[in-house]
Amino acid sequence: MAVCSDDSGRVVSHLLAVVRYRTSFFPPYFFMHCRIMGEGEYAESDYRRDELFGEMLYAITRKFNRLCLYIEVSDLSQKMFAYRQFRQSEYFPVKWMSIHNSLHSKTPEERITEKMMKRIENAYARGVTCNTVDTEEDLRDFNKLLRSHHWFKPKRYIPDSSYFTKLRDSSRCQLFVTKYHNRVIGCSACVYDDNDAFLWYSAFRRKTYAHLHPDAVTIWHAIKYAHEKGYQHINFLDVGLPFQKNPFREFILRFGGKPVTTYRWFRCSIVWINKLLHWIWRG
Repeated sequence: MAVCSDDSGRVVSHLLAVVRYRTSFFPPYFFMHCRIMGEGEYAESDYRRDELFGEMLYAITRKFNRLCLYIEVSDLSQKMFAYRQFRQSEYFPVKWMSIHNSLHSKTPEERITEKMMKRIENAYARGVTCNTVDTEEDLRDFNKLLRSHHWFKPKRYIPDSSYFTKLRDSSRCQLFVTKYHNRVIGCSACVYDDNDAFLWYSAFRRKTYAHLHPDAVTIWHAIKYAHEKGYQHINFLDVGLPFQKNPFREFILRFGGKPVTTYRWFRCSIVWINKLLHWIWRG
């Protein structure tokens, strides 16, 4: 945790950095990764947010530069927030994609494509159901599917099962499972603030149960739940890099959402690699 204080010693901002131990199939096989999500928290003061953020970012970078292979900053509220401060600390931006669906002006049924709606209705007709995770058995199946789905996605970090146990017990989160003949074929984890819902994690058995479209049913249930609870938007986090061809992005857009491009900032501790990546992702 990096903290900024004023001349009287009053804390005016703080920023949390999480360090994770990671493994990979390629060298280095074991390394540390530092992740900063969001801009931190700020008290009312005469200081500018971006300047306070820059001070905390510099402190975190200096502390973990030699310990972590790379530092990643994501989920900023504005695309250009602290742009100058990132550049000064030798971070480089990578364009990242997210999608949000409005739930207040039109119903989800008015936004979804006709073809997608037919798939979902057919899945329901064949006996597919969606429910919240209420039992330990459902929670175990939720964790099992989530981990197996992301087994070959080294970029995607999946927390320990105890983390989702605490999320389930929180009033700001819901875990969902999609079932067919009492077998879990899809799951999702959503978190909520006062007005918006955020689909954080999702997993599906798309190949085994392709005819049931578990991905479409799972995402649709999360959207419908957020709409019924009165949330204004649902945001699909981490849709991925904004490549011209992105199947998952195109799939999510069929529910009637809008793509939003943001920045994720990275800094590699190996100087020459950081300079090379900086040149590749120059913008």
